[in-house]
Formats: sequence, structure tokens, C-alpha cells
Amino acid sequence: MNDTSEEHYRALIEARLGDLEREDRLGQSGQATVTLDQQAVGRLSRQDALQNQAMAKATHARRQTERKRLTAALARIDAGEFGFCDSCGEAIAPGRLALDPAATRCVECARG
Repeated sequence: MNDTSEEHYRALIEARLGDLEREDRLGQSGQATVTLDQQAVGRLSRQDALQNQAMAKATHARRQTERKRLTAALARIDAGEFGFCDSCGEAIAPGRLALDPAATRCVECARG
């Protein structure tokens, strides 16, 4: 992989990390402790609020996992190991990396 393509993937990864940061800021209110006045709001509304909170926390956890994958991809770029399959050592197809720059396996190994 040449330096130009590595910089292209680095830019994609850094842009996605920025998106995740913005999404985290927007989702913080959904993860806050649910406080509802039981006299003013019914039991179903409280259950709905708790479900929304659980979904917000799960979404945050998925973003954290994605952030770790992207950070690991940046480390592979720095180490000169980016774009090669962890399983077989072959180059990962550019189309696969364009869709998921954090991919660590080629299509064949990912299927297996």
C-alpha cells in the first residue's frame, strides 16, 4: 500500500472518529438517569423512558467498539501493517477498506 492511499484511509478513519464523537455528545442526554414523577406520568411512560435509556446506552457501547476498531486501524497504519489480512497476510481489497477501513481480514478469511 502506498503513502497516498494510507493517508486517504487515515482521513476516512479520522473523519469517522469525529462523527462518533459528535454522536456521543448528541446521545448523552438519552443515557441520563430516568426521573419521572409517577403522579404526573403513567407507568407505561416510565417504561418507555427506561427502554429509550437502555437503547441509548447500547448505541453508546456500539460507538465505543467502533472507536476501538478505528483506533486500532490507525495504529496499523502507523506500524505499516494496514491493509493486510490478519489471518492469511494477503492484501485486503481496496473496496472492502473503503466500506470499512477498520477491516482486519480479507473477504475470503472473513467468510471462513
